[in-house]
Amino acid sequence: MSRIVSLTASVFAIGLFAGSAVAAGDTITIGIPVGLSGANSVVAPSVVQASELAVDEINAKGGILGKKVVLEVADDASGAAGAQKAYDLLIFKKKVDAIVAMETSAARNAGLPIVNRGKIPYIYTSFYEGRSCNPYMYINAWVPEQQVAPIVDYFNKQGAKTFFLIGSDYAFGRGMLAFTKEYIEKNGGKVVGDEYAPMDATDWTAVLAKVKAVNPDAIITSTAGGAPNVTLTKQLRAAGIKALYGNLAVDEGTARSMGADAEGIYIAGSYFTNIDTPANKSFLAAVEKKFGNDLKTPNELSVPQYEAILAYKAAVEKAGTTEAAKVVPALAEVSVEGPRGTIAMSKQRHAPLTMYLGQVKADGSVSIISSFKDVDPGEQCPKLK
Repeated sequence: MSRIVSLTASVFAIGLFAGSAVAAGDTITIGIPVGLSGANSVVAPSVVQASELAVDEINAKGGILGKKVVLEVADDASGAAGAQKAYDLLIFKKKVDAIVAMETSAARNAGLPIVNRGKIPYIYTSFYEGRSCNPYMYINAWVPEQQVAPIVDYFNKQGAKTFFLIGSDYAFGRGMLAFTKEYIEKNGGKVVGDEYAPMDATDWTAVLAKVKAVNPDAIITSTAGGAPNVTLTKQLRAAGIKALYGNLAVDEGTARSMGADAEGIYIAGSYFTNIDTPANKSFLAAVEKKFGNDLKTPNELSVPQYEAILAYKAAVEKAGTTEAAKVVPALAEVSVEGPRGTIAMSKQRHAPLTMYLGQVKADGSVSIISSFKDVDPGEQCPKLK
């Protein structure tokens, strides 16, 4: 599948200005805050492309409630300060009807108070540490209860007894690894070290020195999606560390960008490009037809974004309006048939997901080892209806 190194400004302009010539009231606008800069900049272009494909498909079939759908894309800089600016811009200046966002947990947490003030539907499409609950928010990506077990259980079967955990020092990194540590110890393993670095860390020398000192059987990492995965993996390989390597945060697109360094990484997720279903094949054909040589690899972060926009359409049509008071509850009542299968955010505003355990091959693609159908997200937001 063809890809590009970077995405030109003209592609983003499609999302930013597509509705400028349409009269007010004739459009439904979806806001897309995403890390065009910062840690998520490696994956953001694929997320924008997935959003554009979804909107094109919706508009080709008459829009939503007969109205054309347009996108407003804003850079959240992959962090809290940038997210505050992006959400203010989208909600109060651009007057978007909804937010659909693949973001870091830091950006999400900073944006939620602004969503509360704006009172608009919000679908969060990034895998995350779990238990983020808000009256306006739904999540269609995985949480630790769905993603950690396949990797740890597999490593246990390979004879791993000692584990070293490495994460980014923010909600996602610490939340994921706290769950992972508990799961490892509950299943008879031992965590011999855990280290955290800033989200924008580029030098992992000190952390990797500690890994080499204890020589664990397995390493599990949970860094901010994108750039930190690249630098950590490159330096881990250069250090000659041979332990089993499970990464809780790398997507297939980022793995492809790493080249040979990614080979052998174990990952668990709800989407890989080689899922052999008619729906996934149709999606891949459509996205390649639209973007051609400019296509960024569809992945665990971009595909939920695509499906979330379709879910918003379904909820608005069920509600018969874009009014948040009616759309928000409708989001729990609709389902989407997408590349990952049937997705319904019906379990405490989260979604049961079919999960896959895979290993990255030399060309960056993923070999699927096993699958787990309809894994429940567990208790996430029991107080929200």
